[in-house]
Amino acid sequence: MDPFADLVRGVRADGALLGHSVLTPPWSVRYVHEAPLTLCAALEGSGWVLPADGEPVRLIPNAMAVVRGPEPFVVADEPGRQPVATVRRGELCTVAPSGKFLVGSAAPGPLVTGGGATLVVGAYRAPGEVGRRLLDALPPVLVVSGESVPFLALKLFVDEVCSLEPGQQVVLDRLLDLLLVCTLRAWFAHEDTEPPAWFSALGDPMIGPVLRAMHAEPGRPWTVVTLAKVAGASRAAFARRFTALVGEPPLAYLTGWRMTLAADLLRRQGASVASVASQVGYADGFAFSSAFKRVRGVSPSVYRAG
Repeated sequence: MDPFADLVRGVRADGALLGHSVLTPPWSVRYVHEAPLTLCAALEGSGWVLPADGEPVRLIPNAMAVVRGPEPFVVADEPGRQPVATVRRGELCTVAPSGKFLVGSAAPGPLVTGGGATLVVGAYRAPGEVGRRLLDALPPVLVVSGESVPFLALKLFVDEVCSLEPGQQVVLDRLLDLLLVCTLRAWFAHEDTEPPAWFSALGDPMIGPVLRAMHAEPGRPWTVVTLAKVAGASRAAFARRFTALVGEPPLAYLTGWRMTLAADLLRRQGASVASVASQVGYADGFAFSSAFKRVRGVSPSVYRAG
């Protein structure tokens, strides 16, 4: 099992918000759709992504930007450009300063203002708890060059966004997932990236196998002793190295991952607290509830109801 795969597995597009714009300078589009995760690609021309907090990030042709939400952000041909249009929730788009709606239907057709930069945007509506764990690992904006983005998938995405074929939304959702996973994989692997400590620890010959074992069998009754056996080290040496590389003790990391999985499982229809507890390694529902409340701040039943 791969912790990176576990990290991105929880993010699945389901009715993603989609946009395709052909823009002539000067142009600037403000996004206030409150999406937790947005992908932007400039197919022709270039631009800048301006997050709510942080410095502008250059978007070159065929590169892919991932913007962490839900704060608003702007994509423009130059930093400091006043937005000429605003994209809101439900794919509603208004033009400044009149506020007139440009797009008001569910069909993801193109917004055309001329012939210049071609901008394609896909926004996730609401990732699950595992997806929120991913968001915590990302900067406000990251950009991956075109050499690392699967161009064929990007071309298929653009072609599909501009068509109105049966099953279009499902196809676009799957292509958006492919683009996201490939983009994040390239970003995490880049030498200039500062990934989470656990991701860097995957390459360690002692700690990497332990992390994979935890993710492969989260419900197994792990102890520091059994984890140290997987690491091939003494208990003390293993615990010291794990804490130094990952940033927290091994059982604390395991508990956090179990509670992340439990949070998703609790939202599934028909799931009981007892069944979720057993899936994440707790034979006793009371012990699971205590651990969940300690990590999440509320009991499993209150979380599920909310």
